[in-house]
Amino acid sequence: MNQVAKVLSIQEMLYPHIKCFGCGHANPKGFHLRSYREGEVTVAEFVPWPEHDNGFGFVNGGIISTVLDCHTAAVAMWEADQHGWQAADGAPIPFITAGFDVRFLRPTPLGPPLLLVASAVEISERAIVVDAELKVDEKTRATMRANWVRFRPR
Repeated sequence: MNQVAKVLSIQEMLYPHIKCFGCGHANPKGFHLRSYREGEVTVAEFVPWPEHDNGFGFVNGGIISTVLDCHTAAVAMWEADQHGWQAADGAPIPFITAGFDVRFLRPTPLGPPLLLVASAVEISERAIVVDAELKVDEKTRATMRANWVRFRPR
């Protein structure tokens, strides 16, 4: 019997029990974003829901920001895993979002799949900076630079 092997996403491999709305597979009402390594970049596809409408037939900016934030998380967690940087005691993940800058370059149509592409541009044990973009029809609709820092619960 010939079976096709299921390929797990970064989220499913590295943090399957996280309940994050965007990337947590343990959240039954979440997006369940799935990001995959392709060479030197990390890619994902997200199909927006009708509820993600901004009222004008385009994807709401908050949804775009959430999806990009969660996609850059996959890059940060991948890099942490590759470097052997484990989560601190009491932390569910080794890095957490410290901030991001998102730029909306053109409206993102509601309906077609959104392509997310991201890569780390700075990597250290204390912080990871990730650049990401969201594309539809090969046109960049939004970009994000996300800053991830070591998660040290207090």
